[in-house]
Amino acid sequence: MKIGELSAQTGIPPRMLRYYEQQGLIAADRASNGYRSYAPDDVERAVRVRSLIQAGLSTRMARVVLDIERQCELAAPPSCSLALAEELADELVALEERLACLTKSRDAVARYLELTRHGDLVRRVDAA
Repeated sequence: MKIGELSAQTGIPPRMLRYYEQQGLIAADRASNGYRSYAPDDVERAVRVRSLIQAGLSTRMARVVLDIERQCELAAPPSCSLALAEELADELVALEERLACLTKSRDAVARYLELTRHGDLVRRVDAA
Protein backbone atom coordinates (compact mmCIF):
# COMPACT_ATOMS: atom_id res chain seq x y z
CA MET A 1 0.00 0.00 0.00
CA LYS A 2 1.12 3.56 -0.60
CA ILE A 3 1.71 6.15 2.11
CA GLY A 4 -1.72 7.74 1.54
CA GLU A 5 -3.42 4.40 2.11
CA LEU A 6 -1.41 3.79 5.27
CA SER A 7 -2.34 7.26 6.43
CA ALA A 8 -6.02 6.63 5.76
CA GLN A 9 -5.97 3.32 7.64
CA THR A 10 -4.09 4.65 10.66
CA GLY A 11 -5.21 8.27 10.85
CA ILE A 12 -1.53 9.29 10.93
CA PRO A 13 -0.64 12.10 8.51
CA PRO A 14 1.79 11.15 5.71
CA ARG A 15 4.30 13.69 6.99
CA MET A 16 4.37 11.94 10.38
CA LEU A 17 4.73 8.54 8.71
CA ARG A 18 7.73 9.88 6.79
CA TYR A 19 9.18 11.12 10.09
CA TYR A 20 8.65 7.70 11.70
CA GLU A 21 10.47 6.14 8.75
CA GLN A 22 13.29 8.69 9.02
CA GLN A 23 13.66 7.77 12.71
CA GLY A 24 13.81 4.04 11.91
CA LEU A 25 10.48 3.26 13.56
CA ILE A 26 8.77 1.96 10.42
CA ALA A 27 10.24 0.86 7.12
CA ALA A 28 8.93 0.99 3.60
CA ASP A 29 10.02 -0.77 0.47
CA ARG A 30 10.53 1.47 -2.52
CA ALA A 31 8.89 0.80 -5.86
CA SER A 32 10.86 1.41 -9.06
CA ASN A 33 9.21 4.84 -9.31
CA GLY A 34 10.45 5.74 -5.80
CA TYR A 35 7.05 5.51 -4.13
CA ARG A 36 6.94 4.01 -0.67
CA SER A 37 5.25 0.65 -0.38
CA TYR A 38 3.98 -0.56 2.98
CA ALA A 39 2.96 -4.06 4.03
CA PRO A 40 -0.30 -4.79 5.89
CA ASP A 41 1.71 -5.37 9.11
CA ASP A 42 2.91 -1.76 8.92
CA VAL A 43 -0.59 -0.55 9.90
CA GLU A 44 -0.31 -2.10 13.36
CA ARG A 45 3.31 -1.00 13.77
CA ALA A 46 2.57 2.62 12.80
CA VAL A 47 -0.32 2.74 15.27
CA ARG A 48 1.92 1.27 17.98
CA VAL A 49 4.62 3.86 17.23
CA ARG A 50 2.09 6.68 17.48
CA SER A 51 0.81 5.29 20.78
CA LEU A 52 4.29 5.12 22.26
CA ILE A 53 5.09 8.67 21.21
CA GLN A 54 1.73 9.97 22.45
CA ALA A 55 2.51 8.25 25.76
CA GLY A 56 5.53 10.52 26.04
CA LEU A 57 8.37 8.31 24.82
CA SER A 58 11.04 9.83 22.64
CA THR A 59 11.40 8.32 19.18
CA ARG A 60 14.66 6.77 20.33
CA MET A 61 13.02 5.16 23.35
CA ALA A 62 10.05 4.07 21.20
CA ARG A 63 12.49 2.25 18.93
CA VAL A 64 14.05 0.56 21.99
CA VAL A 65 10.62 -0.52 23.27
CA LEU A 66 9.64 -1.90 19.86
CA ASP A 67 12.90 -3.86 19.76
CA ILE A 68 12.26 -5.16 23.28
CA GLU A 69 8.74 -6.26 22.32
CA ARG A 70 10.14 -8.08 19.28
CA GLN A 71 12.81 -9.78 21.40
CA CYS A 72 10.20 -10.87 23.96
CA GLU A 73 8.29 -12.64 21.18
CA LEU A 74 11.35 -14.73 20.32
CA ALA A 75 12.16 -17.96 22.11
CA ALA A 76 15.64 -16.82 23.16
CA PRO A 77 15.95 -14.66 26.27
CA PRO A 78 16.73 -11.03 25.43
CA SER A 79 20.05 -9.48 26.34
CA CYS A 80 20.61 -5.98 27.62
CA SER A 81 23.64 -3.92 28.58
CA LEU A 82 23.82 -2.38 32.03
CA ALA A 83 23.67 1.11 30.49
CA LEU A 84 20.48 0.26 28.60
CA ALA A 85 18.98 -1.41 31.67
CA GLU A 86 19.63 1.74 33.73
CA GLU A 87 18.09 3.90 31.01
CA LEU A 88 15.05 1.63 30.84
CA ALA A 89 14.69 1.70 34.62
CA ASP A 90 14.70 5.51 34.51
CA GLU A 91 12.13 5.45 31.71
CA LEU A 92 10.00 3.05 33.76
CA VAL A 93 9.98 5.52 36.67
CA ALA A 94 8.97 8.33 34.28
CA LEU A 95 6.19 6.18 32.81
CA GLU A 96 4.88 5.34 36.28
CA GLU A 97 4.82 9.04 37.14
CA ARG A 98 2.93 9.86 33.92
CA LEU A 99 0.48 7.03 34.62
CA ALA A 100 -0.15 8.36 38.12
CA CYS A 101 -0.73 11.85 36.74
CA LEU A 102 -3.07 10.56 34.02
CA THR A 103 -4.97 8.43 36.52
CA LYS A 104 -5.44 11.42 38.82
CA SER A 105 -6.65 13.54 35.90
CA ARG A 106 -9.00 10.80 34.67
CA ASP A 107 -10.48 10.39 38.13
CA ALA A 108 -10.97 14.15 38.53
CA VAL A 109 -12.76 14.41 35.18
CA ALA A 110 -14.94 11.39 36.00
CA ARG A 111 -15.86 12.81 39.43
CA TYR A 112 -16.68 16.18 37.91
CA LEU A 113 -18.95 14.63 35.28
CA GLU A 114 -20.64 12.45 37.88
CA LEU A 115 -21.52 15.58 39.87
CA THR A 116 -23.14 17.24 36.86
CA ARG A 117 -26.39 16.35 35.17
CA HIS A 118 -24.26 14.57 32.54
CA GLY A 119 -22.96 11.88 34.87
CA ASP A 120 -24.41 9.15 32.65
CA LEU A 121 -21.66 9.94 30.14
CA VAL A 122 -19.06 8.53 32.51
CA ARG A 123 -20.64 5.11 32.36
CA ARG A 124 -20.64 5.15 28.55
CA VAL A 125 -16.93 5.97 28.55
CA ASP A 126 -16.24 3.14 31.01
CA ALA A 127 -18.18 0.69 28.84
CA ALA A 128 -16.24 1.60 25.69
